[in-house]
Amino acid sequence: MTSTDVRTEAEDSGPSGYAAARLRLLQEEARSGPPRRAALAELTDDWLSGLFDAGADKLRGISLVAVGGYGRGELSPRSDLDLLLLHDGSADPGAVASLADRIWYPIWDLGLDLDHSVRTPAEARKTAGEDLKVQLGLLDARHLAGDLGLTAGLRTAVLADWRNQAPKRLPELQELCAERAERQGELQFLLEPDLKEARGGLRDATALRAVAASWLADAPREGLADARRRLLDVRDALHLATGRATDRLSLQEQDQVAAELGLLDADTLLRQVYEAARVVSYASDVTWREVGRVLRSRAVRPRLRAMLGGGKPTAERSPLAEGVVEQDGEVVLARAARPDRDPVLPLRAAAAAAQAGLPLSLHAVRRMAAGVRPLPTPWPAEAREQLVTLLGSGPSTIEVWEALEAEGLITRLLPDWERVRCRPQRNAVHIWTVDRHLIETAVRAAEFTRRVHRPDLLLVSALLHDIGKGWPGDHSVAGEIIARDVAARIGFDRSDVAVLATLVRHHLLLVETATRRDLEDPATVRSVAEAVGSQGTLELLHALTEADALATGPAAWSSWRASLVADLVKRVSAVLAGDTPEEPEAAAPTAEQERLAIEAARTGGPVLALRAQTEPPTEEPSGDPEPLGVELLIAVPDQEGVLPAVAGVLAMHRLTVRTAELRALELPDGVSGSVLLLDWRVAAEYGSLPQAARLRADLVRALDGSLDIAGRLAERDAAYPRRRGIVAPPARVSVASAASRLATVIEVRAHDAPGLLHRIGRALEEAQVRVRSAHVSTLGANAVDAFYVTGPEGAPLPGEQAASVARALEDTLRE
Repeated sequence: MTSTDVRTEAEDSGPSGYAAARLRLLQEEARSGPPRRAALAELTDDWLSGLFDAGADKLRGISLVAVGGYGRGELSPRSDLDLLLLHDGSADPGAVASLADRIWYPIWDLGLDLDHSVRTPAEARKTAGEDLKVQLGLLDARHLAGDLGLTAGLRTAVLADWRNQAPKRLPELQELCAERAERQGELQFLLEPDLKEARGGLRDATALRAVAASWLADAPREGLADARRRLLDVRDALHLATGRATDRLSLQEQDQVAAELGLLDADTLLRQVYEAARVVSYASDVTWREVGRVLRSRAVRPRLRAMLGGGKPTAERSPLAEGVVEQDGEVVLARAARPDRDPVLPLRAAAAAAQAGLPLSLHAVRRMAAGVRPLPTPWPAEAREQLVTLLGSGPSTIEVWEALEAEGLITRLLPDWERVRCRPQRNAVHIWTVDRHLIETAVRAAEFTRRVHRPDLLLVSALLHDIGKGWPGDHSVAGEIIARDVAARIGFDRSDVAVLATLVRHHLLLVETATRRDLEDPATVRSVAEAVGSQGTLELLHALTEADALATGPAAWSSWRASLVADLVKRVSAVLAGDTPEEPEAAAPTAEQERLAIEAARTGGPVLALRAQTEPPTEEPSGDPEPLGVELLIAVPDQEGVLPAVAGVLAMHRLTVRTAELRALELPDGVSGSVLLLDWRVAAEYGSLPQAARLRADLVRALDGSLDIAGRLAERDAAYPRRRGIVAPPARVSVASAASRLATVIEVRAHDAPGLLHRIGRALEEAQVRVRSAHVSTLGANAVDAFYVTGPEGAPLPGEQAASVARALEDTLRE
């Protein structure tokens, strides 16, 4: 039966004919989705038009108008009908009421839900001005029958009102959306979501249409129409499966709804729902951000014009990283940025945005997605470090990660991510999809970076620990294989790959053993020790266990579980400790290091050398060597203040310290004096490196006290605009007991920042201890430093003094 036949049947037989035609239409297996919704709306239009025409008779200045979802022509099988009987006030009120009854009652008789009103255009506009929901419904007003001019006039007036009142009404609409999200949760993570009311659902899609109608801002349209259609298709199937007007996709109905849509199973259904919801949610985030920007711009424009003498204001651009700047509260690409020549740019931009606590602009992400060159395999060191920085940025990581994912950049960087993307977890303990759980775990792990020696391995293991859930079988076993491949691809060395694989394979070992085994049984502890293998891996596994549990949900972690795991870790650590290893012997100096040391001793001043380090070019014909940074060798006569002086000068010149070592060198026979050698790897924050002569000149001034490093750094910091940024965990300083027989080892874990090493060096100098060697490494946004210190006579510090130095240093770094 064709659509024309169905309509004719409805027109000929009145309400019963409409009911039969409606049922026949809904049972047509060949027609579903948008065609069925459109056909159902058209069938209903014809029926209601017939009811109107039969009752209006000689009435003038009256029309029947569809509003809301029905106005958009989106009728699901059990959708209610939103109708407005519009009149100009000239008709007899009794006749208008009689016409309304002739239309409303047949609808009720068929058991259909009806949302109805009878108003003049002035009344409709007044009500819309008082009730935002009414105004939203009228934005989709569609003429059904009667006076077309009356309906057209109302539509024109309502749209004009909406556009004129947009600066006031849009913030109200945003607040309404936020309140609904707070009540209903996020559609993309719920096991029993409300397709309409939850965040990312049909209500939000309608709100985006309203924003577009205001002409103030518009949503990113790519994929939005398809996402909306998918949610409507699922709601149609839900109505048919349940026979009820419901938007709640309950667990017991998901298999039937999946079958109705021809999908493999309920998991496939949920994944499609989550993907659609994610598109709507991301479009909402971008759109409301743009609305805020436009409204702020309008608020300050008159004042700026007055200040600029009527000229057009220029948006301020503040550099964040190479090729990345901040503009109007967003992170955008610099004008000189070339995504086609800079494969690390997406990760660098994302890390800069997350560290600054700012969103990545939609334009920037799309530009990178369209033109960026793929990263070589293995990744260059900078790419790996930027990924670690992004993962370690705390809660701001989430928004930035979602922006990359929305444009497909995450799956390009990590192809294995596709299998866990939007994957549901049918476990009451889990509150997130697999992919979001992995990011949430990294966010939690960022809080624990001060507890571990290798925060980079902790953060990457958090990202990968459940990566095997996209494969059949034990996800820990599958994940170990994937983790080895991913870790090698992103550039970790063989030993780090092995640690990451162990962490992924055994990420549930501690909590499962602690809660399910007898910890008094020596065999239990030995088995965990054998699986973990080392103290460093145990330390990482302990932090990963807690981060994983906290990111799972409130039921996954408790003080009881924490105490059991801590007890197990203590026992395993004792087994792994064994005998204290001997101190490693210092490596012999190279010929260049010895030459610099001799020259420093002869001249009595600092001598330095810069040497660029690069990785081999990629296999592509146009592949350029990837810069690793610059090796900076400094030889200086042994004296007080060397470490803070060098660190301060590098910070002044905007050089980022990636790794550093400091040690005393024994000079050859015949050369008097004592020389310190600093072997550092540095990189310029922006632009090119300073000349070696300038570095040496400033270092000479820093050592003789004529250069106020602290003052210069404070002035530069004060000149920069304040940003929200991230809330980094506080610095942590500890004494590594029994780490060395010759010195006391002070360990510092802190958020990396310009001048950090300078502050540490000054604090240690003020504590009147001597730094004999330093091992500094910057892992993403985390600095993990070890300082071998002695008293003035060259002996290790007594326990009480060592603890006092650590406390004083920690207090200094937390100021």
